[in-house]
Amino acid sequence: MSIFGKIMGAIFGHHAEAAPAGGTVAPTGSPAAAAQNVDVAAIVDKAAAAKHEKLEWRTSIVDLMKALDIDSSLAARKELAKELGYSGDTNDSASMNVWLHKQVMSKLAANGGKLPPEIKH
Repeated sequence: MSIFGKIMGAIFGHHAEAAPAGGTVAPTGSPAAAAQNVDVAAIVDKAAAAKHEKLEWRTSIVDLMKALDIDSSLAARKELAKELGYSGDTNDSASMNVWLHKQVMSKLAANGGKLPPEIKH
């Protein structure tokens, strides 16, 4: 599975298994419906809280990946950059990380993820 696929699965898969209080789960066998209006912040905040360390996932791709139990090593981030079509220098990890975070947030929103207003995508 791709690294972005793991991110999607960690966020949207949790929603499909257990809806948050007051939420609804789409009918089984309807993955497109299950990916509608998933509260990304609620899911990632809960995952981050379980790590017992301060994770700034709203601004950091590394912390987002850590919160979701996904390998956040430079090699993994370079692979994610390749998957998402990054054309910059992958040795400039700071620039790549900013780009990755923006792309991941944008793709989560495009797939039905509801992002907090402070996250620009």
